[in-house]
Amino acid sequence: MASDGRHESVGRVAAIAWLITAVYYFYQYALRSAPAVMMPELASAFGLSAMGVGSLVGLFYYGYSPFSLVAGVALDRFGARRVIPIGAALVGVGALLFGLGDARAASVGRFLQGAGGVFALVGAVYIAGRSFPPSSAATLIGATQMFGMAGGSAGQFVVGPLIASGVPWSQFWIGMGAAGIAISVLLVVLLPRASTGDPHGDWLRDALRALGVVFRNPQSLLCGAIAGLMFIPTTIFDMIWGVRYLQDAHGYEYGEAVIRSATVPLGWMVGAPLMGWISDRIGRRKPVIGGAALALLGCLAWILYGPTDVLPPYVLGIATGVASGAAMLPYTVIKEANPPSLSGTATGVINFLNFTFSALLAPVFAWALRSASGGAPELEHQHFQSAFSALLAGVGLAIALTFVLKETGPGARSPLPIGAHAKP
Repeated sequence: MASDGRHESVGRVAAIAWLITAVYYFYQYALRSAPAVMMPELASAFGLSAMGVGSLVGLFYYGYSPFSLVAGVALDRFGARRVIPIGAALVGVGALLFGLGDARAASVGRFLQGAGGVFALVGAVYIAGRSFPPSSAATLIGATQMFGMAGGSAGQFVVGPLIASGVPWSQFWIGMGAAGIAISVLLVVLLPRASTGDPHGDWLRDALRALGVVFRNPQSLLCGAIAGLMFIPTTIFDMIWGVRYLQDAHGYEYGEAVIRSATVPLGWMVGAPLMGWISDRIGRRKPVIGGAALALLGCLAWILYGPTDVLPPYVLGIATGVASGAAMLPYTVIKEANPPSLSGTATGVINFLNFTFSALLAPVFAWALRSASGGAPELEHQHFQSAFSALLAGVGLAIALTFVLKETGPGARSPLPIGAHAKP
């Protein structure tokens, strides 16, 4: 009975640690998506075109991608309590710099938001993988992303009306910067101490060795590619250009465009844990990834080329979010395809590969849109179609790569003994 009590106590501490890190993920995701609802204000304040603001906002991923590797290795070596609060402090400082109204400071601030923000996702996945049974891995990782997308939705649903009601954009960013510092302090107080590796050894050699193990695994590269190709429709198309697309291409008023764009992360809130739960339930990863990617392909084709008045309002955005929620399943696969002692490093690697796509392609899509429009201040539907039709090919490639991916689900790892029969 004493042993049961200790296990229950450990489980409660792990749940609290995961929950507060997931709340931090909610916060940084809100900052990630908030620029989409204030593009005109940012363009005016920084003296940039809409394309220039898109490139500035995309600097988030230049910090997020490389620091994924730093976060993963640091978590494996030093543990959550020593690492995660530093990330929250970086996000807070980055938000403060972004709110100063200077383009150079904003560029540095946006980079810091990405560099610090990555510690939230990698940290929450690290805690979930280390503290909970493998049979619930995909569900918990999906639930982590649910918090993130709740923040992404709040960054549009909540922030949009605030800006529309007259709240200065700079005041929003300065307030969120102060919130980031407060979250950092809260994480220091609430995250439990945990035993980790020796922090005084040859940390650089050990880190490089860990990264080498994960990067040399072909399954790791496949996971990163699939996740990245399924994420781009959300991270670039919806969260940077979604509101502008709905206004310019379909003539929606600002408020309605914000709500429709925000339904995509709202769908993620359902889709990420749902896809994880289905995968854990059937004990397979590949069928869920492939099926969801096929549904995502259909949704994107409809958004770009289909009629707007056939489906009920918001259905298409929610369906897109639900389908793209399966992009979190490769995060489970890469952990299962690599040594358990490298769970943080594996998560960092897939995050690096995933968001490197966004970091590299955000300015490419901005350039493609500018090229398609000829630099015209008013964008039209065909301009967006020309610039973003490549998304369809990307999701199609993700489907093809899923066939090459090895199955790592519990059902594949635990075959029935010879002569045994599955239960009806």
